Amino acid sequence: MTGKASPPDRFEPFADDASVRSIGSLSIENGTDQIALHGSLDIGRDKAGLAQARKLKETFEAIVRALEAGDLPEHVAEAADEPPRTVKNPFA
Repeated sequence: MTGKASPPDRFEPFADDASVRSIGSLSIENGTDQIALHGSLDIGRDKAGLAQARKLKETFEAIVRALEAGDLPEHVAEAADEPPRTVKNPFA
């Protein structure tokens, strides 16, 4: 994992903390430890709905493949469980 964002048309689960795949109003935000879902998605019974459903299926299949390929812990520590880190001020 390089930490670089994936190209806009490609979503590589758990590869970075920057890429987002949007399907309708649903955002699937990548993370190296977790993937977050925000928004909603209405899938119509039409060609556009079929395209959205396929993109959603492709995305979730990629997430499942990535999870199945790794040695997984019981759970990922929540951000609140970790002590805050001090970082250099980029504006100083």
